[in-house]
Amino acid sequence: MLAYIAYLPGFLAYVVAKRYALQCAFIWVYLPVLLLLPDYYYAMTPGLPDPTASQSAAFALFLVFVAQGAPGYRFSYADVAVAAYAFAVSFSEYLATDYAAAQNLVFFELTSVLFPYLLAKSLIEPFYLRYTFAKSIVLCSSVVVLLNLFENRFGYNLWTTYWGRWFFPGQNENWVTTFRYGIARAAGPYAHCLVAGIMLAAAYRLQRWLQWSGAWPLKVKGLAWLPLFTPARFFTLMMLLGIASTLAKGPWLASIVAAGIVFIGRSKRKAAALKIVLAILVLVGVPLLLALLDYASVGRGNAVDDTQETAAYRYELVSEYMDVASEQLWWGWGLMKWPQMPKFESIDNHFLLTYLNHGVIAVSLLLGIMVVMMARLLWHGMSQPEQGPRGSSLAFTLAAIYLMYFIAVATVAMMYQSCTLFFLLTGLTDAHLRRDVLDSRQFLLEMGHCVPDERKYKFRKVLQ
Repeated sequence: MLAYIAYLPGFLAYVVAKRYALQCAFIWVYLPVLLLLPDYYYAMTPGLPDPTASQSAAFALFLVFVAQGAPGYRFSYADVAVAAYAFAVSFSEYLATDYAAAQNLVFFELTSVLFPYLLAKSLIEPFYLRYTFAKSIVLCSSVVVLLNLFENRFGYNLWTTYWGRWFFPGQNENWVTTFRYGIARAAGPYAHCLVAGIMLAAAYRLQRWLQWSGAWPLKVKGLAWLPLFTPARFFTLMMLLGIASTLAKGPWLASIVAAGIVFIGRSKRKAAALKIVLAILVLVGVPLLLALLDYASVGRGNAVDDTQETAAYRYELVSEYMDVASEQLWWGWGLMKWPQMPKFESIDNHFLLTYLNHGVIAVSLLLGIMVVMMARLLWHGMSQPEQGPRGSSLAFTLAAIYLMYFIAVATVAMMYQSCTLFFLLTGLTDAHLRRDVLDSRQFLLEMGHCVPDERKYKFRKVLQ
């Protein structure tokens, strides 16, 4: 009965959306619920899907969104791709089992994939809320970082210890804190430290964009006496601490590689910067990739340390399971129903996991969304003139996040909040690409500055 608290965010989101505004409920109810509460606890409801806290909020918001006539929505081909992906995953599970068993996965694909995508696409860019959206993510992530530092120090997770045991006893007790170098690897409310690393790496990239855009005030009232303190620097430091707290090498590496895209966006000569990045990829990246393949292909039995053993495990994982996946090529085996290979207790590669679970159609759609969106963002960023301060291009920031996701989820499943955040950002990306660049007057208005009247002739009336 206590697990029905998962319905409370849905009720709250509905009330705020009806009484105030749908956008307010999305930014200040749905996003905090998604980022601050675990997505692996759910309300077991007889005869109905079992929603998590964020799913109940997403469902309530979508009802209001439809009732209000879908404000801000414009159709695009990206809608077809995302809907097709959600359908492919759901239909593959239906084929593997039946509707009664597949209804929870169908509900997940609606409330954690399709609805967040549509809400983000319709409520952020059309209403000039890109900065507010990013700030909400950074503020919520800062709370997670503070609690992550506690987990680093004391070795247990506050969400599973208290939130889970109080309201969801017996659910997902297999998520435990792991250790590296004798230090607890913080997972926060995201189940696994690698997933937490992805979430906080995305938040860091958004925070740097906010910082370069001048979206934070220069000083905070009451702290103006501190010479070096600014909100932008503070939140950047918080996001860096959060990434470090996970001790997750995969997201670390992905973030470093993705910084190359940001380097292009911050350069005054973007074409020259692009050539430099491509040259580094060819001259340095290719040899490093070949060296990494040699490093990982030695076999776990010949590994000299834990790091090489982990790399060898992931290398063997792909080679062993590709034949298994090809046996159910189009629609997969169904969620976690593929034949288990001995000595492989987990699938630490989201693309392989999707291929096994849901077949080549689903994994192709997911890869297509990632690659096409990233390419469109890069093309958009390269073709648009600089509109604000250096680094203020949202296109390059989002492209860097896509590249980070592409690399990071090759080391862990894109599960729980990391999946939902990906499709939220995809919705934002599609809306951003369909708009002209935010003009400088709108930028200043959104930042709260006075915008000068730049009209050449300032007539109050026109006589006819």
